[in-house]
Amino acid sequence: MTDENNMTEGDNRETPAGDMPSEQVPVEENKAEEEKQENGEYKVDFLEKTSPPAAEEVEFIHPEGGWGWVVMLASMWCNGSVFGIQNSFGLLFVSLLKEFGSEDDPDLRFRTSWVGSLSMGMIFFCSPIVSIFTDIFGCRITAVCGAAVGLVGLLASSFVKTLGVMYFTYGIVFACGCSFAYQPSLVILGHYFKKRLGLVNGIVTAGSGIFTITLPFILSGLLDKVGLQNTLRIFCIFMLVLILVSFTYKPLLPAKPTESQIGGFRISRIFNMNIWKSVGYRIWAFGIPAALYGYYVPYVHLMNHVQERFGPDTNKEILLLCIGITSCLGRFIFGSVADFVKGANKVFLQVISFLIIGVMSMMIPLCHIFGGLIAVCLLMGLFDGCFICIMAPIAFELVGAKDVSQAIGFLLGLMSVPMVAGPPIAGFLRDKLGSYDMAFYLAGIPPIIGGILLCLIPWVEARNKRKQKKEGLSKEQDISQKMIKHEKAQENAKNKIGDSVL
Repeated sequence: MTDENNMTEGDNRETPAGDMPSEQVPVEENKAEEEKQENGEYKVDFLEKTSPPAAEEVEFIHPEGGWGWVVMLASMWCNGSVFGIQNSFGLLFVSLLKEFGSEDDPDLRFRTSWVGSLSMGMIFFCSPIVSIFTDIFGCRITAVCGAAVGLVGLLASSFVKTLGVMYFTYGIVFACGCSFAYQPSLVILGHYFKKRLGLVNGIVTAGSGIFTITLPFILSGLLDKVGLQNTLRIFCIFMLVLILVSFTYKPLLPAKPTESQIGGFRISRIFNMNIWKSVGYRIWAFGIPAALYGYYVPYVHLMNHVQERFGPDTNKEILLLCIGITSCLGRFIFGSVADFVKGANKVFLQVISFLIIGVMSMMIPLCHIFGGLIAVCLLMGLFDGCFICIMAPIAFELVGAKDVSQAIGFLLGLMSVPMVAGPPIAGFLRDKLGSYDMAFYLAGIPPIIGGILLCLIPWVEARNKRKQKKEGLSKEQDISQKMIKHEKAQENAKNKIGDSVL
């Protein structure tokens, strides 16, 4: 009845009564009734498919430059200052051993390594929470507040006199601030770049490699001249600059439609469960953490291992320099290569990276010549850059652009567990066995296992695409059949109308 009334009112509005013969109105009503009776279902379906949505969003055009280049440099500084300090923890580790422990302590390295492990782990552990704060408050506010918290944590660490308090100030407060500053620096790039996002992401992530190259020499000189506490205070300058550059994160993307305002605040707006519907993402999200149990071990313990094997006068900073240089090269090289690899096959680049990193970790104890250790670090850095630079492109392939923010956030959160657990286990083995040999051998096993597990993702994604293609074809056939029936029904209705007029 409602549809009939609407149809009659519409006809009356469109055609004045004086301009239409009186017999035509019943004919139109009969036509509408016959079409509804014979083909009502298909007509509604057809109209729904052909009528354009009234509130369709206009596609956002990325500027691909302009102020985006300033944002890129700010993000590069964030990446470099956060992970440059974290990757140089091996030198801080040696100073912490002297500052807070004694050689009589049987668990000295185990307890000290928790400082760096907590710091790196908390950066990733907070990532799911940071993604929620970024969605609510925006990239600029989240990054500025995070950098300020990191500054407070690092400054407080410079006044600490016990290792237990250092766990809190450096391992938790400083790391949480770095996490809140780091993730918005990646999200904001999507506001300015789309076609060049791969290149820009490679440049930004190369910031950590550049800082990893330069910071060991600066850090080594500062530790010798001014000591641990003053070195940490000087490093506060990096966080102060990070606060300033975070103000450049001007958002451009239009706000998401607030569907949650209808019917109250929905929890699905905070936790996006769509990402877990992808089997490929589930394998990826658990395969990468499985591979990372030994990933951070060389960054924490390699400096101490070199000092024990080759003597305290060995130029151990050159190893971090090698890792930093080749990591930068790897991010540029494999970032460009990934642009030419279609679909989920990008995962194979990460598989190769994990396999080589695992083998190189096992090679560290076998290097009794310092030159061999340099070669190992060169290869580790190269494929470390490969692993990092293609994380975002793989996430886009597996879950799509809409869900990629929380997909990366949850992945980084899961990565926090192996980041925290790996180095303390290696330190425990060193304290019990007297050398790092077994620790590095075991550190190479998880990357190999994780790389093998990731090989399933391209097969799963190819199977899903074939399934979706079949379902799409069947839907198209159903729609075409409905349209054919609809056209026949219209012809029958016209014939009946003609018969009634005659």
